[in-house]
Amino acid sequence: MFDVQLGDHFQLRKTHPCGSDRWEVVRVGADIGLKCLGCGRVVQMPRSQFNRQAKKLIARQTPDSRGG
Repeated sequence: MFDVQLGDHFQLRKTHPCGSDRWEVVRVGADIGLKCLGCGRVVQMPRSQFNRQAKKLIARQTPDSRGG
């Protein structure tokens, strides 16, 4: 189980049809909004599914880099 924050980059177990397996978190709540870093497609999935699919945290945004 991961501590998910806006702007985090994750690697998921399955690849997206575009070939990328890297995603950026764009929404946090009961559902997790993810943006594919390969093609820019935005999808949402339940947090429980995200916790099963997430392989590893690649990069964490710091408060300074978010601009606020």
